[in-house]
Amino acid sequence: MIILAVGMPRAGSGWHYNLIHDLVVASGSKPSREIRHEFHLEKVLTEVNCNIGALTLRRMLTVLPASMAGNRFVIKAHSGATAVSDLFIQTGRMQAMYIYRDPRDAMLSAMDFGKRTLEKGRPNAFSHLTDLDSAIDFMLKYCKIWETWTSRKAVLSARYEDLLLEYDQETGKLVKFLQLDIKKPVIKQVVEKYRPGQAREGRDGLHFFKGQVGRFRERFNEKEQKKMVSKFGAYLDRMGYEK
Repeated sequence: MIILAVGMPRAGSGWHYNLIHDLVVASGSKPSREIRHEFHLEKVLTEVNCNIGALTLRRMLTVLPASMAGNRFVIKAHSGATAVSDLFIQTGRMQAMYIYRDPRDAMLSAMDFGKRTLEKGRPNAFSHLTDLDSAIDFMLKYCKIWETWTSRKAVLSARYEDLLLEYDQETGKLVKFLQLDIKKPVIKQVVEKYRPGQAREGRDGLHFFKGQVGRFRERFNEKEQKKMVSKFGAYLDRMGYEK
């Protein structure tokens, strides 16, 4: 079975992916990078965390043989749900877990990360977010993607803030969704490995375990915050965030 860890950018998606990946491996599955190499999926599952990109028919059919061979492996995406991903979930070929964050904090993190990499001469997908308007437009796209995932009842959704502050409760939901036994020592070990304050950022793609909640209130002035509320307001209400 394909396990999809999907999330809003800069919303703990690397942390989320690695937690899910290691839980699945602890249950007896092969590491996803081994699956990628074995089935020659390097062009489809890219980057450290086996990112599939858009959930198109071609891409999903390309990774399907690895699943049909009896493998249970974890891939990552930031893209929206599609009719193809719905079909894979409905037919039992895939499970999906989605993580999101207050879009104002996610936006600020993206801006800061893009600036840091640009200053180092290694621009990334966030480096063009040099002003508030471009950053808001960028994050609004992912708010719309949030809608596509949270509207699917078969998808397990989690807020980054809840995973950070209510870790045991949220990981309990995750372990249950994956149909694993939280009492098993190997599962407990993985849960403890990724507990906030225990994890360390590294080459494996783990990041964002220490992101601050509500940091945007310190960075943006009152006028800028009102503008964000005017743009994100409807989403903030449904996501459960204070304006």
